[in-house]
Amino acid sequence: MRYDYASAGFYTFDCLGWPFSAVPDGGGTNFIRDITLAVSGAAGTAVIAAAKLGLSTLAIGGYGRDMTGDWSVAWLEKFGVNTSALQRFDDVPTSSSIVLTREDGSRPALHLKGATGAFVVPPEEFDRVTDARVFHLGGVGLMDAMDGARNAALMKHAKSRGAVTTVDVFAGSADDMPDVAAVLPFTDYFIPSVEEARALTGLEDLDAMAEVFFGLGAGACVFTLGGEGAWYRDRSGLSFRIPAFAIDVICTCGCGDVFNAGFAAGVLKGMSPQDSVRLAQACSALNATGLGSQAGIVSLEATLDFMRKTPVREG
Repeated sequence: MRYDYASAGFYTFDCLGWPFSAVPDGGGTNFIRDITLAVSGAAGTAVIAAAKLGLSTLAIGGYGRDMTGDWSVAWLEKFGVNTSALQRFDDVPTSSSIVLTREDGSRPALHLKGATGAFVVPPEEFDRVTDARVFHLGGVGLMDAMDGARNAALMKHAKSRGAVTTVDVFAGSADDMPDVAAVLPFTDYFIPSVEEARALTGLEDLDAMAEVFFGLGAGACVFTLGGEGAWYRDRSGLSFRIPAFAIDVICTCGCGDVFNAGFAAGVLKGMSPQDSVRLAQACSALNATGLGSQAGIVSLEATLDFMRKTPVREG
């Protein structure tokens, strides 16, 4: 395979600020401590984190002919991500967000959907974009033109070529379930947040939710639980929970997305499911120690060192 990790779907330009307290009245000004820019999204965050972990990477998605698009492509290439499969639109802006993080960790955001909803991977490009050991589809529910049959065909092709397949979502309700269900028959690891899993199923129990996704074809479910860690279960019956690391959190933006890359790196390194989830958790923890997606992640070696030395949260 040409790439270790191909990441298709949600790419967004983010402007992030911290700590945010309130919108000032009228034309007033409130002061914050830090502002940064990042390429984010369930596909964008993951592909940069994967590159930082030493994987050869391919970005697949859309962006606009605008300043934010130019910056985003340059930022991806700074980390060695191959951007040849990104599609540029003259009449659709780059997906972009303004994200403000409060002291309590909550993150109000304003989002321009943009090119994530417009790009299409044509069948004649399937071989090129799935030439990867791991194929990740990130942001199901936001890819208007790809969600449903097109994403299903792309994922089926990736599976047929021997790629390990992972899926993350942007799901707010059960209305998003048809788009998720379309790709689960071709998904080895389904990796939503627990909030997204609950929104999709209307259920609370982790095992009950996993059974729903297994019934739709998923091979394994990995639910990210925020400060409670992560939970894994697969069709063989293996099930476990990994606690979160004890850190001082600055911003959780992108934590679930870097988890995808960390988990893939563990799989590609031949780690056990437990150690793959631990590595993914370490990536999430490092991400949360800074502002902006991928913040804190430096390399695989540094992440493994963090994983060995950092205590986990009690309870």
